Amino acid sequence: MPLFAELFLSEVLKEPVLDPKGEELGRLKDMVVVKAEPLPKVDALIIEKKGDLFCLPWSRLNMFNKRIIAAKVSGAELAPYDEAADDLLAVRDILDKQIVDVNGVKVVRVNDIKLEGYESEAVLIAVDVGVRGILRRLGVERKGEDFLRVFKATLPYNMISWNYMQPLQPKLTAIALTVPRQMLSELHPADIADIISQVSHDEGAAFLKNLDVDVAAETLSELSTEDQVEIIRGMDTEKASDIIEMMSPDEAADVLGDLPAEKAKEILEHIEKEEAEDIQELLGHEEDTAGGLMTNEFLAYSPEMTVKEAIERFRKDAEELETVYYLYMVDEAERLVGVVSLRELIMADPEMRLSEIMEAKVKTVTPDADEKVVAQITAKYNLVALPVVDNEGVLLGIVTVDDILARIVPSAKR
Repeated sequence: MPLFAELFLSEVLKEPVLDPKGEELGRLKDMVVVKAEPLPKVDALIIEKKGDLFCLPWSRLNMFNKRIIAAKVSGAELAPYDEAADDLLAVRDILDKQIVDVNGVKVVRVNDIKLEGYESEAVLIAVDVGVRGILRRLGVERKGEDFLRVFKATLPYNMISWNYMQPLQPKLTAIALTVPRQMLSELHPADIADIISQVSHDEGAAFLKNLDVDVAAETLSELSTEDQVEIIRGMDTEKASDIIEMMSPDEAADVLGDLPAEKAKEILEHIEKEEAEDIQELLGHEEDTAGGLMTNEFLAYSPEMTVKEAIERFRKDAEELETVYYLYMVDEAERLVGVVSLRELIMADPEMRLSEIMEAKVKTVTPDADEKVVAQITAKYNLVALPVVDNEGVLLGIVTVDDILARIVPSAKR
């Protein structure tokens, strides 16, 4: 068994590799890593001598530890190494690459790799993403420990087990080494958005593409407008349309409205007709107006309906909506005649009609109302949703308080 104990990659890099006579074959430059069970293993060492690279198979090693790396072969028996795209190299492809720390909900950098002996093989068991890894590579880890000890503090370990990584792939890019998909899907979309915002748009698109569609849609809604546009532009039309279709119409319209017209048209053509029509209706309004802020997803019932009937219908209708704050009463011409909060609905006598409990004096705005006016009315009357009506009083949509905040308050302050 060549490897007798656990060690870190940085502890053996650039160390001499000796032949059976104790003469130097070269110095360790990298390691070829391959998939294996239960963990990826080192398949060969890449040795550098006078600028030339040679491959030393793991099976041809006699000893491998912090103090000595010894081979069973002489220099004449070593084969030259030509970099191959299919090879996964520890230094080139893993070290200094970015991964997702699901516990800290952030993107971190691989500062070192921990190896351990397992059934005569060297397996990769964890990555070091902490300060220790940096100090170890600089050769001052022990000094760092001694310095902190003066202040009665310790240098923490920050390791992420390889069990939390996705299957290996060659030529890893940032975010390619990450936690399993199901673990990410359990994170809040806002946390996933924070992670995506820390990487490039191409990486963000690949990351979003691998999420469940509903999670991807919620995550996209949490991103900045710039990130939304660039990520959707980098996706194939079919996948982008699947995600856009899962978003609420107003959020989908916001994204499509900032895309190039041709790309937006392609996506709309892949979305179901009814959803596409809702989105297109919203796209007809200016972005900084009530029409641009509103969603056309709301619940509107007849004022003649009883409370009991409204509650029964609400249980079915609300399943399709993202948020519901009020029930709106409309006449046969779909003109807004009143509003009932969910609290009032639940507290009312089941046999009463909605017309008996509704508020008839409803605060409204027209589609062309400026977003600042919308915000002022919402704040003045403590509303969580503001109806948008046309000149005839027909209910067109509602502007929710979270949409107002998303538009007028910077994300950092939110």
